[in-house]
Amino acid sequence: MIEWRDEGYLLAIRPHGEDAAVVQLLTLERGRHAGLVRGGQGRRLAGVLQIGNRLRVDWRARLADHLGMMQVELVEANAARFLHDPARLGALTSAAAICERALPEREAHPACFHGFAALLEALDGDHWAEIYVRWELAVLADLGFGLDLGSCAATGSEEGLIYVSPRSGRAVSEGAGAVYKDKLLRLPGFLTGQGSGGVAEVAAGLALSGYFLEKRVFHPQDRPLPSARQRLASRFPIDSQEDGN
Repeated sequence: MIEWRDEGYLLAIRPHGEDAAVVQLLTLERGRHAGLVRGGQGRRLAGVLQIGNRLRVDWRARLADHLGMMQVELVEANAARFLHDPARLGALTSAAAICERALPEREAHPACFHGFAALLEALDGDHWAEIYVRWELAVLADLGFGLDLGSCAATGSEEGLIYVSPRSGRAVSEGAGAVYKDKLLRLPGFLTGQGSGGVAEVAAGLALSGYFLEKRVFHPQDRPLPSARQRLASRFPIDSQEDGN
């Protein structure tokens, strides 16, 4: 019998049989890991098995490659904090869906684990949406698809960076990109320290990170962006001129 204990964030839950559930967790030491929870569809665990909740987990299986059984205990009820805030709850759900779809199974990604924890904490603040965009870019980087937003791909300049090349993922300055601006992605100022964000800036940020998530992570899997991520983006219209979140 193989056993381990860890803590993790609930990413997904799916019914299995009459009363059990298969859950997906983001753990510190084992990355994304699944397990079968008996009674997972019952009332006793209804408040425990909520997306984003931090759980203490005991896993055991006869062989390492088996699904295994999980016993779970609530450590932190994150989902309950946002039940009356659809936007922040949508960000939590989107982040969980991205981790569940993008991260390889049973492969440790401590940066993603700590980043997810930091995002949950940031969701209580005023600039949670800007931090969410940064979180998606950090996930891309952890998977080996990081963007280079520090200098212009054409000139090497660190000034006037307002575009990103959809091919290379590198920043492009206003001058160098003027001729090709219709083919370039917009680089919001808050990602380069030039502004505090706002709805329009977040919309551009989500379009940027979403493009590379789709192109480099989900398209090779022949899958679209998770529906939860698409719903989150719809809350930030790309043509919005509002200043707040």
